[in-house]
Amino acid sequence: MVENTKKKHHLIEYANGPSLEEINGTVEVPKGKGFWRTLFAYSGPGALVAVGYMDPGNWSTSITGGQNFQYLLMSVILISSLIAMLLQYMAAKLGIVTQMDLAQAIRARTSKTLGIVLWILTELAIMATDIAEVIGGAIALYLLFNIPLVIAVFITVFDVLLLLLLTKIGFRKIEAIVVALIMVILFIFVYQVLLSDPNWGMVIEGLVPTTQTIATHPHIGGQTPLSGALGIIGATVMPHNLYLHSSISQTRKIDHDDIEDVANAVKFSAWDSNIQLTFAFFVNALLLITGVAVFKSGTVEDPSFFGLYQALSDTSKLSNGILADVARTGILSTLFAVALLASGQNSTITGTLTGQVIMEGFIHMRMPLWLRRLVTRLISVIPVLICVLLTSNKPPIEEHEALNNLMNNSQVFLAFALPFSMLPLLMFTDSKVEMGERFSNSWWVKLFGWVSVIGLTYLNLLGLPDSIADFYGDKATASQIQTAHIIAYIIIVAVLALLIWTIVELYLGNKRFEQEQATKAAAQEE
Repeated sequence: MVENTKKKHHLIEYANGPSLEEINGTVEVPKGKGFWRTLFAYSGPGALVAVGYMDPGNWSTSITGGQNFQYLLMSVILISSLIAMLLQYMAAKLGIVTQMDLAQAIRARTSKTLGIVLWILTELAIMATDIAEVIGGAIALYLLFNIPLVIAVFITVFDVLLLLLLTKIGFRKIEAIVVALIMVILFIFVYQVLLSDPNWGMVIEGLVPTTQTIATHPHIGGQTPLSGALGIIGATVMPHNLYLHSSISQTRKIDHDDIEDVANAVKFSAWDSNIQLTFAFFVNALLLITGVAVFKSGTVEDPSFFGLYQALSDTSKLSNGILADVARTGILSTLFAVALLASGQNSTITGTLTGQVIMEGFIHMRMPLWLRRLVTRLISVIPVLICVLLTSNKPPIEEHEALNNLMNNSQVFLAFALPFSMLPLLMFTDSKVEMGERFSNSWWVKLFGWVSVIGLTYLNLLGLPDSIADFYGDKATASQIQTAHIIAYIIIVAVLALLIWTIVELYLGNKRFEQEQATKAAAQEE
């Protein structure tokens, strides 16, 4: 009699194995082959990470920044992209060397209580990102197919069916689909910017930061250069990307007993990440250039996706005759909506994978990807539906502004969560105990890492009072602004206290691990 050993699966299961176990170590890589063939085998995870740097949340900040301040904030996009490259390199290296994703590493060195707190915080950040995806996807469906917004919002829930299909075709094909969608977005904005014939000298000049880049004046369109810069930074460097990269960098099949094989994986993962993030930089730069060169300065009163779509078909708002001629055909506005839809679908794939990574890592719980997606998407849909229903009887521009404000304000949660991914990542990869002598950060990575982490944390907390005040709208009273600032300062104190708690537990956990390693080494010598 043959015993049936087939494992029975439950909707929710205990998980304490390899990160994203179903795809961990499943992609074969060639040994001893040329540079380009090896790079191709390692290419893919960087694309999934780069998606987070060009999602719908980035679009309005970059385009509005260009409309308001011309090319001044180009340097912010460049610096944000360089910081992203550094952080993503460390995240991939952590996953490959320790065979743990960032959530697993934090949980292994901290208490269960802190793990649950950080899981909730990161879930809020993912849901905030998901709100931007819901809004972007629903608006794209409305613009392309004239589907009413309420129905379009519900349709975004069914992208779970797309995810179900993708889980059946293999991880390598998912990477290929994501790369293809990135190319669609890049092509569309290259096309629109080339037609607009921007001032390339001023574009290059804008890449050099000046004191004006972070000035608190002038006020244009409700923005200052500082608030515009903070918006771009907040939309660019996202916490969930660090968790995702530390996990999917482990999808390649390597020999962890061979230090040279591990070093090779780290090198090619860094190449993959930097190439894909360079594409993301160009997309964000093109978005800002679109704001400057495509539209006549100050003509787009509605900065939402609706307003930008309409402006791309309005010849009176475009900056030159060639653009106006193309706009009459409706191609510019249609391509914009297609790119928006592609961006939202890309983010759907990566957001779901990241949710599973943090759930397994922080609280050791696993559920099917389709269920994970359905739950988070349904929760994220609620505030969007409320916003649409409350503004449905108001003038269109008020409805558009309300959705735009919801998307921008939801990104506040990213400011809370970012330090709790950056700081642990830097502490882990700085440590010779965790990473070994060869793979711990070099002095220059430590230097730029700490400058980036402290700088981003400071800027995010600095912009928090104004971000909270934005919830009251453009016509907030003095007492509402004061209340917003008090709330912001309470949150800042709470964030700093939680950061200290995290740092202390990570430090003590690292010391315990060091003692365990020393005890093991002593026992082996005996």
